[in-house]
Amino acid sequence: MGLAAAGAASLFPASAVPAATGEAIRPFRIHVPDKDLADLRHRLVATRWPEKETVADDSQGVPLATMQELVRHWQTDYDWRKIEARINALPQFITEIDALDIHFIHVRSKHDKALPLIITHGWPGSVIEQLKIIDPLANPTAHDGTATDAFHLVIPSLPGYGFSAKPTTTGWGEDRTARAWVVLMKRLGYTHFVAQGGDLGAGVSTVMAKQAPPELLGIHTNFPETIPPDIAKRSSAAIRRHQVSQPTKDARTSS
Repeated sequence: MGLAAAGAASLFPASAVPAATGEAIRPFRIHVPDKDLADLRHRLVATRWPEKETVADDSQGVPLATMQELVRHWQTDYDWRKIEARINALPQFITEIDALDIHFIHVRSKHDKALPLIITHGWPGSVIEQLKIIDPLANPTAHDGTATDAFHLVIPSLPGYGFSAKPTTTGWGEDRTARAWVVLMKRLGYTHFVAQGGDLGAGVSTVMAKQAPPELLGIHTNFPETIPPDIAKRSSAAIRRHQVSQPTKDARTSS
């Protein structure tokens, strides 16, 4: 439920932050106005539901009862203020990179020799995905680890996600984001670092490795996309055969 909340959070204003000047790093706190939360609950109450499906399984899509229970949870059970407080308990910042404001969490370990690590969330997701791993990584001695396991953590919101600004032009793909992350790490004073990501974050981390900035020591991903060449070739051939065997809608309707 927390990931969806992060997506919803991008609809709401946060605490005002002065406009960026050059490479400034500005403190940031989240505060969603009560009226916006009330408006969201009102819109949930006002949901216009379709008729119930005609089958007893999910062959016609997500069952109506499942969707109604999900909306009920958001309407009555989910506590945004609790999530907001968890995020605000961490050091958060905004900085402008390539004409776009980037939001990030920055937690430095108490261990001086900790390894700097930038972690990128996935799609659709947010930095909320990473909250549970922050203390074990930054403070490993409190979790049956050793000081050599420690990391200084930088956890940015992808462009257009969470509390990062929304791009107003195209071009903010994995390549540009990867380059921006290198700028961010260098701006924070890290001369060497590693990167981690899952889902879309894995794509950003992989592209960063391909770009091979000298500051990057290595990457870890949890969304492998490797397909053996022979399987990829057979899959592509099967798709082409299917496309040839199925006439287009225009061809069917014009005959």
